[in-house]
Amino acid sequence: MAEKNIPSAAIIIIGNEILSGRTKDLNSSYLAQKLLHLGISINEIRVVRDDKSQIITTLNSLRKKYTYVFTSGGIGPTHDDITADCVAEAFGVTLPISEEAKRILASHYPRGENDLNEARLRMARIPTGASMIENPISKAPGFQIENVFVLAGVPKIFQVMVNFVLRKLDSTDPIISKTIKIDKPEGEIAEKLEKVALEFPDVSIGSYPFKHNGKIGTNLVIMHRNMKIIRQVVSQISKI
Repeated sequence: MAEKNIPSAAIIIIGNEILSGRTKDLNSSYLAQKLLHLGISINEIRVVRDDKSQIITTLNSLRKKYTYVFTSGGIGPTHDDITADCVAEAFGVTLPISEEAKRILASHYPRGENDLNEARLRMARIPTGASMIENPISKAPGFQIENVFVLAGVPKIFQVMVNFVLRKLDSTDPIISKTIKIDKPEGEIAEKLEKVALEFPDVSIGSYPFKHNGKIGTNLVIMHRNMKIIRQVVSQISKI
């Protein structure tokens, strides 16, 4: 479970194109960095295919566990863009065309509402009880319903939606990250590193091996909200 009284989050990346490798997921890393700056702990990132039951099951599971859930992808005009349908079903609400969303969407096209065919109108559907998330690029809105934020999959649109959403979130002390380079392989430092980790149980210490110019070493990534504690950990690690 999430840390007590600490805002937590999960990210759901939706799309067969991600799972097939045709498209690289850039959105989770962008959002994770933004959330850490607000002090929001990212507890899970899941990638799911365009499958109704899988999306609904994943969403219902995560929204009960964490302060916030963010989805990326599946809110476009095509038949496989089913995220809005899934969110509405997960919350047990209807999915009507929003007149406000329709008006905003029409402003993006040369002939206004005359250009809103059936496919484009899919992007104006907003679950009952949800509020819209601004999209200044293509105008097709995302939406928020309770603690779930439904965002576009296109990275540049996703990013502007995220920036709109951030001011709505509760924040706390930022989660600070510091990387230490050790010119020793993981196996050589593992036991001593474990002792440091036990001494500072609320500090995240990640170990990542590297090889550069024939030299083997380890990057240690230390994460915490308090820089003073991070410095204490760095001091202990320097003795390894």
